[in-house]
Amino acid sequence: MLRRMRTLSVVSIFFITISCSVSTTELDRWKQQAARVTIVRDDFGVPHIYGKTDADAVFGLLYAQCEDDFKRIERNYTWAIGRLAEVEGESALYSDLRANLFMTTDEAIVQYEQSPEWLKKLCQAFADGINYYLYTHPEVKPKLLTRFEPWMPFYFSEGSIGGNIESISTTAIRAFYEKQPITYAPAMTLADEPQGSNGFAISGKLTESGKAMLLINPHTSFYFRGEVHVVSEEGLNAYGAVTWGQFFVYQGFNENTGWMHTSSATDVMDEFVETIVEENGKRFYKYGNELRPVVEKSVTLKYAAGDSLKEKKFIVYRTHHGPITHTVDGKWTATAMNWQPAKALEQSFMRTKTKSLEEFKRVMDLRTNSSNNTVYADADGNIAFFQGNFIPKRDTTFNYSKPVDGSNPATDWQGLHEVTETIQVINPGNGWIQNCNSTPFTSAAGYSPKKKDYPYYMATEPENFRGVHAIKVLTDRSGYTLDKLIETAHDPYLPAFEKLIPGLVEAFDKSGKKYGSLKPAIEVLRTWDKTVSKESVGMTLAHFYITVYLQKGPRPEGFNFMERINFFGTETNHEERLQIFAEVIKKLTDDFGAWNIAWGEVNRFQRLTGDIQQQFDDAKPSIAVGFASGNWGALASFGARGATNTKKIYGSYGNSFVAVVEFGDKVRAKSILAGGQSSDPASPHFIDQAQRYADVKFKDVAFYKEDVEQRALQTYQPGRKQ
Repeated sequence: MLRRMRTLSVVSIFFITISCSVSTTELDRWKQQAARVTIVRDDFGVPHIYGKTDADAVFGLLYAQCEDDFKRIERNYTWAIGRLAEVEGESALYSDLRANLFMTTDEAIVQYEQSPEWLKKLCQAFADGINYYLYTHPEVKPKLLTRFEPWMPFYFSEGSIGGNIESISTTAIRAFYEKQPITYAPAMTLADEPQGSNGFAISGKLTESGKAMLLINPHTSFYFRGEVHVVSEEGLNAYGAVTWGQFFVYQGFNENTGWMHTSSATDVMDEFVETIVEENGKRFYKYGNELRPVVEKSVTLKYAAGDSLKEKKFIVYRTHHGPITHTVDGKWTATAMNWQPAKALEQSFMRTKTKSLEEFKRVMDLRTNSSNNTVYADADGNIAFFQGNFIPKRDTTFNYSKPVDGSNPATDWQGLHEVTETIQVINPGNGWIQNCNSTPFTSAAGYSPKKKDYPYYMATEPENFRGVHAIKVLTDRSGYTLDKLIETAHDPYLPAFEKLIPGLVEAFDKSGKKYGSLKPAIEVLRTWDKTVSKESVGMTLAHFYITVYLQKGPRPEGFNFMERINFFGTETNHEERLQIFAEVIKKLTDDFGAWNIAWGEVNRFQRLTGDIQQQFDDAKPSIAVGFASGNWGALASFGARGATNTKKIYGSYGNSFVAVVEFGDKVRAKSILAGGQSSDPASPHFIDQAQRYADVKFKDVAFYKEDVEQRALQTYQPGRKQ
């Protein structure tokens, strides 16, 4: 009893402290806005937020997100605004410096203050929704951010939390600002599940209903996004995935339109090598026949060191191309990228309210969606694909895949391409569109755009195994229903093994005299149909074979990932293939007592805690999963890896939120979420979708109010949950 009283006392003191920091005027504003919001939780815990205005809906949306996963909201913003080192220590210092190279708090405040009034209201509602949650939940103790501000979303405006900035190397930044030699990480191995997504758009001529359909299939780390439905009396009615802490549905649909973003390899960032000249103690950079002053600014960052905070001061540099981020052959190099956070926020929110393809294209004319492609479908029956959105115009006599000479004005960006100039597909004759982070020049079979018609920098991605697989399953298929689209998106075939496994079998047949013990396993692979299932032993053998080969095999210069895998099956020597397979058999036998173990016994789903970094344990309950890595061409991507304390491998990346949508007089949709909506292990919605996820048993989406009310388990206003 005494312990409970002490706990209550601590909570009460914390509540009083928070209460004292909130003005009466502010608290009154929060309560008045909360009274205009209703949150309905359905039978899977999905929040359906109803507000009088868009701002009211945003207030409720952020409040509901906090209920589900405040930790990730706080972590996302701590990272985005450049204060992560204050929590995670000196190792995060150069992530924080990177954020400050592109925008400071003062600059973010200016962005906010100069925004349209409607956007400022949404940003204020964003901050108020989170702050009201913290006020009404004094037991929640943030690691750093005890108060959120309306300028914070300007750091985090496009949808993919990292967007373009995350591709800038913190190792290179550290090397430059610490004047150290640089060492880069090695190229991709198996452990790096491909970061991307799948989007399919299906024309009504291929569907049973005659209505267009959309597959929304982002591949992210598990629990990276929540599932939400947000509605206002000002025309907002969007359903889909929201990255924790954002006030717009990032990948989703409304009653009229649907949008699926896939990571793009369109060249939207460039490096400009600057020629620095020092005169009278000041730095200048050459630009044509002139010398321009290098902009210098002092930045002081804090980082956690034990129980205290230390500070580190940097002098950072900038040219008109962008901040100096690294050196190339000893010369200062600036990185240029899209940085229009106010317009990016406008575009991100406005597309959720579009009612037609023409409206959607008008929103795209803002041209600030710089890290994504978009697959689209709508209630008018249109399907479309847009490769990128923000694309700088460049002089194609220069090779922008490498750093260019910043002293030559001809290398400068010459404005942006109009959306009409970009690679796109609208209502192709074949009736389907696919994008799996693969080349757009195979996106619609024979109706695909032609590479020769566009500047080289508009599409730099090669074909990949998922793209090959998508084309295979979409070609000559029709009669789609929502269930058939789900089935298509989970087709078990794995094209990465088309050459790899026959190459191994060939090596055994021709050179396997001293590897006779491998014969039983080779025979399993000889008859394996290259599909994944929980029961498949061939899948287990193939997965670990390709895993070890990627770790130990050669890396031919200039080969992309798909070419390298095929090289292993066609060009390497037989002895190498058999040696690696022998290692696999030994590893499986050592780890599991036998090599002929079913894939589902090895490949598992497990969610033990709500921690951002998941821990796995072979001794604790887990679920068999019959999916495979997107690296191998699995459309239903399940990136699994082992831990130092496990023999089995556990999914952590790939299919997370997935939805299929059918448009028409009324929108219909089904969805699934890895694990569940809540990060709280005590919640009934922490892992209630896990078995359904593994069994490919999608839930029906409750979109219309009558359906939401029929499935409602809780109905409440922010601050008044029963």
